[in-house]
Amino acid sequence: MSNNDYDFGFSLMSEEEIKENEKLLETAVITESAKLEAFKNMIMPFLNNLTKNPEKEYIYWPDRKERVELFIKELDKFIDSH
Repeated sequence: MSNNDYDFGFSLMSEEEIKENEKLLETAVITESAKLEAFKNMIMPFLNNLTKNPEKEYIYWPDRKERVELFIKELDKFIDSH
């Protein structure tokens, strides 16, 4: 076995580096939360509409193809911008 076999994969950091990494992590968490909230706001109207009047067996959805394609474009744009 070589000495590299006993490398446990950690490195040493200064207190400054730790604080910088904590700030970056905090920013990333806030950004991810905002992205998830924006995505939720995009998809929830669709899901809410699907749950309306559950006693009705059929959904009337005129222009379904066009509306879904438009949503897909908006979703792609959203994902590409984040």
